[in-house]
Amino acid sequence: MESLPPSLRHLNHHQAPPTINHNGNSTNATKDKDNQDQEYDLAVPIIDLQSLSHEKSKLDEACKEWGFFRLVNHGIPLTLLNQLQDQAKQVFSLSFETKQASCNGNSNTASYFWGTPALTTSGTALTGGPQDAHLVEGFSFSMGQISQFQPQLPDLESFRLLLEEYGKHLSRIATTLFEELVKSLELKKNLLDPLSSYLDVNTGNVRVYRYPSCPDSNDVGWGINEHTDSSVLSILSQDDHVSGLEVLKDNKWVTVKPIPNTLIINIGDMMQALSDDTYKSVFHRVKINNNRERISICYFVFPDGDVKIESSKYKPFSYNEFRAQVQKDIKETGNKVAGLSRFRRNNEDN
Repeated sequence: MESLPPSLRHLNHHQAPPTINHNGNSTNATKDKDNQDQEYDLAVPIIDLQSLSHEKSKLDEACKEWGFFRLVNHGIPLTLLNQLQDQAKQVFSLSFETKQASCNGNSNTASYFWGTPALTTSGTALTGGPQDAHLVEGFSFSMGQISQFQPQLPDLESFRLLLEEYGKHLSRIATTLFEELVKSLELKKNLLDPLSSYLDVNTGNVRVYRYPSCPDSNDVGWGINEHTDSSVLSILSQDDHVSGLEVLKDNKWVTVKPIPNTLIINIGDMMQALSDDTYKSVFHRVKINNNRERISICYFVFPDGDVKIESSKYKPFSYNEFRAQVQKDIKETGNKVAGLSRFRRNNEDN
């Protein structure tokens, strides 16, 4: 049986475009893009988690200028990262029908989705456009309730056990980074609730994405379109060998090439609001690969849903209010639309 969802199966039938170039322009343009990517990729900030106390200014600059950075010496065993990738591939190789039925009755703890990365709090797909707008399938896991998930599939149970171990590392990393960012911004004196309310590890969510390959990837669409994350922080573990993530830097899209045993950290919308726009929530997107499918595993962590976020540039709002507005926009337009800008003080009358 076919493992891809029906809306993605057309990718298997696309043919690669001719490689003969009659005027030379396309080849040169590709080389120019590769050179640009290489230049920017080498400049992506690298933060050493074990030396964080000595890299405060470097971390601060990365969040201001880039909105993301690579993280090394993160303390997650390489064997665990490799096992997660291998087991994810095993799960995704199951038939579409098997995956579709795998999370029945567990929507609050785990869900399977395809065609859109936008989900409701219960794990169902949320979209205002065609179901195949995004060339992706995936699983979503609520890390605060992962121990309650009891899958009937042995492959999925093996993956759940790995995720439980992985989740402990993710909570540690997110909390350590957030505390350092709060110190750098001198935010603690302005926060009305405990620090743990603004980055609540109980809200942690892991999305495991599979992006199929397509020989003619330039013409079929995006794995995930341009967007920012709604989180405080996002932590991404990429496939070691297949690129696809692109970030917007200086109004140019740059491919972030995978480096083994390295994580990617994104600043999300909630961190941008908390920092009063000092740190930026980075725009990014995912391009599918011509030759190989790509697996990525991303952790998103949010504030407690009811805690109020307030700064000089934003009127008070909770994450629950923000999420409701984003979901309304997606239902009506198919896109996140304005995001944070809806909550700016100069939009108070809108």
